[in-house]
Amino acid sequence: MRILLAPDSFKGSATALEVCQAMREGIQEVERDAEVILSPMADGGEGTVENLAAAYDGKLIDICVTGPAGKQVNAEYAILPSGVCIIEMAQAAGFTLLSEDERNPLRTTTYGVGQIIRDALGRGCRKFIIGLGGSATNDGGCGMAAALGYEFLDANGQEISFGGGSLSDLHEIKKENVDPRIKDVDFRVACDVRNPLCGINGASHVFGPQKGATEENVIVLDRNLSHLAEIIKRDLHKDVKDIPGAGAAGGLGAGTVAFLNARLQEGVKIISELLEVEEKIKNSDIVFTGEGKCDSQTLSGKAPFGIITLANRFDKPSVIIAGDVDPEMKNGCIEGVREIVGIKTEDMTLEYAKEHVLQLITDAAKASYAKFLNEKDQNS
Repeated sequence: MRILLAPDSFKGSATALEVCQAMREGIQEVERDAEVILSPMADGGEGTVENLAAAYDGKLIDICVTGPAGKQVNAEYAILPSGVCIIEMAQAAGFTLLSEDERNPLRTTTYGVGQIIRDALGRGCRKFIIGLGGSATNDGGCGMAAALGYEFLDANGQEISFGGGSLSDLHEIKKENVDPRIKDVDFRVACDVRNPLCGINGASHVFGPQKGATEENVIVLDRNLSHLAEIIKRDLHKDVKDIPGAGAAGGLGAGTVAFLNARLQEGVKIISELLEVEEKIKNSDIVFTGEGKCDSQTLSGKAPFGIITLANRFDKPSVIIAGDVDPEMKNGCIEGVREIVGIKTEDMTLEYAKEHVLQLITDAAKASYAKFLNEKDQNS
């Protein structure tokens, strides 16, 4: 029997690799000789750098960059043995890097993201995967681009200030001094929202308030991103305003397309292709996946749903093991999934579940695999 283990991390409790190892232990308690393939997953969000570096012997790079509020922060990115560079924009421009008083998308910047890219270019990287989750910014990626040599000038030929609030002053984008190395780079951007850059469903209206924007700020930010899109179209000949995903990370989705010629794709699709998960599923008898919480968001492009979708394509049974399962997510509610298992029972405290998470995952995998084999025997 060949079993593929392809879970995401249980955030705050266990890495994707640790989850894989715990699942394997449970399965091999049932069938010692089972062929178990470990394929730790991520979807481009928090933990992607750490998970992929740990699971695939990648090199973690520490770097000091300009954070979202303009202060220096320590960031981390990974370079896999294949040479692919994995970046989480939140490492340099994330919401968690700010104190409550610093949350102001009128001023926050993505400059540090560009510094990470530049550092990786210097180490020879020419293939990048950039995750856009957890942004504290609303600058349309202008900060990132400025770190790579783009110039954002006002009517007097002076550089505009950092932040989405300054985009109203933008008169011209110049690219004569852009780092020439980015022309030869393949940028793939993990983007799991479909929001356009502007409008009621755009970056500012949907995500601005959670970054500290007032109602008045939202109106200004949205107008400024619209202005930025017009300048990009005029000076760079790219129309990014209505691209699905352009509004991700405060418009960084649009910025990566405009300034890096990037491709916006679902995070799980990118990671699955990188790790050749489709081929692994095709050659497996059953697939186990999982995450910290299984709820309606699971169906919105998160890693387990991507794995299940691939498993269904090849008619492979699949199991979800989660830290907690929303009551609405009953067995049978996701096509192709034979079982959804929550390791936290009703009478169990969250603290206990977190403390014993690996043993609970092992026990769940053991029970689920034993049930699968028993049903298989009965049907044969």
